[in-house]
Amino acid sequence: MENSFGKNLYRYLSEINITVNEFAKKGKVKASQVKKWLEEKAEPRCGTIIKISRAFNVSADYFLGISDNY
Repeated sequence: MENSFGKNLYRYLSEINITVNEFAKKGKVKASQVKKWLEEKAEPRCGTIIKISRAFNVSADYFLGISDNY
């Protein structure tokens, strides 16, 4: 698994077939910030990763590249 948050997020969005705007709304983050993550221009803070993980019921380890499993 990739260790890049942006690549892992892109894979997740593709696998669940959700748009950046839908992800941002459900994850309670700004779509512009999600786009920066996907472009690997920024990475979220720890608290944001936890918030996203809880919103989508996905392990933070998945987004961080530690695990291949949601």
